[in-house]
Amino acid sequence: MELLRGVGAIRERHRGGWITIGTFDGLHLGHAALIAAAVQRARERGVPALLLSFEPMPREVLRPDDPPARLTNFRERWRLLQTTGLDAVCILRFTDALRAMPGDEFTQLLARDLHARGIVVGYDFRFGRHGEANAWMLEAAGREHGFGVQVIPSVVVAGERVSSTAVRAALACGAFDKAAQWLGRPYTMRGRVERGAQLGRTLGYPTANLRPKRRRLPLGGIFAVRVHGVDAEPRDGVASLGTRPTVNGVEPLLETHLFDFAGDLYGREIEVEFVRKLREELKFDDLDALVQQMHADAAAARAALAVAR
Repeated sequence: MELLRGVGAIRERHRGGWITIGTFDGLHLGHAALIAAAVQRARERGVPALLLSFEPMPREVLRPDDPPARLTNFRERWRLLQTTGLDAVCILRFTDALRAMPGDEFTQLLARDLHARGIVVGYDFRFGRHGEANAWMLEAAGREHGFGVQVIPSVVVAGERVSSTAVRAALACGAFDKAAQWLGRPYTMRGRVERGAQLGRTLGYPTANLRPKRRRLPLGGIFAVRVHGVDAEPRDGVASLGTRPTVNGVEPLLETHLFDFAGDLYGREIEVEFVRKLREELKFDDLDALVQQMHADAAAARAALAVAR
């Protein structure tokens, strides 16, 4: 799968395919349906299957003071997309100019620059100036420019429509089982372990630290977790996701203590699976009070993980 940064990166081998368009944050079951339809159509016709997406996410530009929480950063999304059968992912920079692009100009881009054979979108797709490029406008443009359009209905699980907004809400309240149903997998954060201030080691709880690299986090607090990428089987642990107010932290950090582990993980890429939320992040009066709470959190995490097996 190739990464194309902008329309200028498109080559002849990428043109004439079936394309699915959207933000694809979280890559939930609704997104999977869009991608699967595009890949199937492309394979049936022997043409490329492409995904067209945007960075930053449109709503991060449209609502800069209240952006949506990111379910996946770019690296996480890229890793998940690599398993879908897509031939290429094209990322358009979401600028004010792209935001103001008229809907008919956007459809011309699909026809002129991508030579689209077909487009797959969700029933609620909207793009362009005032959101005027919707699924029905695409169908009309397809008849004019010669590309097909397949509109995918909403995916419903247990009577509820799957969406990134719904997944964010589930994560925010600790409903990880529900989020996993909609995602088709447990919710995780992935990254490379960085060296921190090593305060946790001093306090008896060494941690593997990941920087989430999101403008806004979809969840926060103290969690029972499983850590993938250390051994053949996941390891149990307890994690803190937040700004560490007791030590006057500012930047969000995911700090994970692995139970009964003494190895060096610096530079290792790991994946942290959230199993149970234990509590909200708190500011303690001193480090002694913090350590006492860490003992309680570790015991609670062990108990939660034993029940979840």
